Amino acid sequence: MSLLSVENLSLSIHGTPILKDVSLSVEQGQIVGVIGESGSGKSMTAYSVLKLLPNGAEQSGKIHFDGKDLGAASEQNMCALRGNDISMVFQEPMTALNPVKTIGDQVAETILIHTDASRSEARAMAREALDRVELPADKFPLSRYPHELSGGQRQRVVIAMAIALRPKLLIADEPTTALDVTTQEQILKLLKRLVEEDGMGMILVTHDLAVVANLADHLVIMKNGEVVETGGADALFTTMKHPYTRALIAASGHVPARHEHESTEAPLLEVRDLVREYPTPRSGLFGAPGVFRAVKGVNFDIKQGESLGLVGESGCGKSTLTRAILGLEAAQGGSVLIDGAPIIRDGKVDRHVRQKMQVVFQDPYGSFNPRHKVSRLVTEPFFLLDEKPSPAERDAAIAEALESVGLKSEDQDKYIHEFSGGQRQRIAIARALIIKPKLIILDEAVSALDVSIRAQILDLLADLSARFGLTYLFISHDLSVVRAITDRVLVMKDGEFVERGETEAVFTNPQHPYTKALIQATPRLPETDAA
Repeated sequence: MSLLSVENLSLSIHGTPILKDVSLSVEQGQIVGVIGESGSGKSMTAYSVLKLLPNGAEQSGKIHFDGKDLGAASEQNMCALRGNDISMVFQEPMTALNPVKTIGDQVAETILIHTDASRSEARAMAREALDRVELPADKFPLSRYPHELSGGQRQRVVIAMAIALRPKLLIADEPTTALDVTTQEQILKLLKRLVEEDGMGMILVTHDLAVVANLADHLVIMKNGEVVETGGADALFTTMKHPYTRALIAASGHVPARHEHESTEAPLLEVRDLVREYPTPRSGLFGAPGVFRAVKGVNFDIKQGESLGLVGESGCGKSTLTRAILGLEAAQGGSVLIDGAPIIRDGKVDRHVRQKMQVVFQDPYGSFNPRHKVSRLVTEPFFLLDEKPSPAERDAAIAEALESVGLKSEDQDKYIHEFSGGQRQRIAIARALIIKPKLIILDEAVSALDVSIRAQILDLLADLSARFGLTYLFISHDLSVVRAITDRVLVMKDGEFVERGETEAVFTNPQHPYTKALIQATPRLPETDAA
C-alpha cells in the first residue's frame, strides 16, 4: 500500500475548474517530482492533500494517506496530521518565518503543539532538528532571528520546522526557486539526505525539470490542472511522449538566436576603481564604527551592442555594484562613465547621462505601483528628460514601447494585476525602452519566470538588441541563462571579480575554483532527443 494515494482528484473554486482527475502516489522513501508552469495546478494538488483550500472550493476524488481517508477527515483530525505526519516547506522562507520570533521558538512551536513535551524538551528537540539541517549550535544558537540569516539558512530553518517530528510525508513547494545555484544544490542534497535517513516520502513541487532531474525517483508532469505524463524519472526523460513535456525540456535549455554585432573601440560604460562601503555597528560604547567594503575597487568596460554577464551568489556585491552604477547609492571611491561622461557630477546624478541607462528588476509586479495604469507606469522614465513630450508624442511613445515588446497599444489602459508574470516583465522592458537608452541593466530579470516564459523573454531581449543596438548588463545567479544571452562574463565573489572572459571560454575552461564550483552546482537536464 502506498504512503499517499491520490485518485481522480478534481477541484473547483466558486465553479471554476482548477484540477481534473489528478492521480499520483508516493511510497515511503520515494521522491516524487510534480512539475508544471504557473497555473498548472501543481501547488493546488499539494494543498488539496493538506486540505488547505480557500472558501468556495469543491473537491472530489480520493486521497488516502497511511491508510487514512483524508477526504473524510475532519479539520480537527487534519490539524493533528499537519506538521506531525505531513509537513510542508514553502517557497519563500522569509514569508514562512515570523520575523519577531527566534528560530528556536519557531522550530519548537510545532513540537509543543503536537506533543506533550515541556518547553525545555521542545527546545532540545528544536536544537536537534537545526543540527540535522546543518545549522550547528556554535554558529546558529536558538536565539537567532530570521533577519540575521541568509536566504539559504532561512530555508534550512523552515526545513527544520518541517522535519522536527520526523513526518512520514514532506511536501516541498518550490523550495529552491529564489536561491543561488550552490545554495540550491546544498538544499536539494539536504532534502535527499533527510528522506534517506527518515524513510519518509517527499513531493517536490517545481517548474524546473533540471532541479528534479537527478533527485526524483518518479515524475508527474502537469498542465492546466491535469496530469499529462507520468513515469520513472529515467524512463520519462528517455521517452517524453507528450508534446508539453518535450516543450518544457526544450525551453529549459533554450538558447536565443543572437545577431553578430560590430565591436566598437570606445566603451559605452566604464567603471573605474569603484568602491562601495557601509558602516558597521560600534564594537563598544566608545569604539569607532567599523566599515564593510561590499565592492572592492572593481574595473570593467562594456562596449556598445555588447551583452555582459555578471554572476555570483547572494552577498557577493553584484546588486550593490548595480545601484552604484545607476547612481542610486553614492560610491566611496572610483568613477562610472557613460559615453565618457561621469554619472555623478558635483555630488549629484547628472540626469543627461543617467537617461542613457535603464534597469529591469527581478520582480515585475513588485516594481510597479498597482494603483496606476500601464500608461503611467511605462512613462516614469520621462522624469529624466528636460523637455517632456507633448500628449501626442507621449501616446506615440507608449504605443511604440508596448508594441516593440509584443504587447498591444490598448494595453496601456489596463492595470498591472491584469497581466501574467511574463507580460508584466514585458511591460518592465517597455518602461526601460521608452526613452531609448543605450544601456539596459537586467537584474535577475528572468529568474522568477517559468521556463517557457523565460525562453520568450530571452528571445525578446535578443531581438531588441538587434533592432535597437541595445547594450546589456545581465546580472543573474542562473549560469545557464548567462551562458545563453551574453558575450562576456564577470564572476564576482566577496566584492571583487575572480574571473572574467569570453562567456563560452569561461564556461568551457573555468580557471578559478569559485567559478568551477558555480558551474558544477548548476542543475542540468539529462541528455535527451528533445531537439
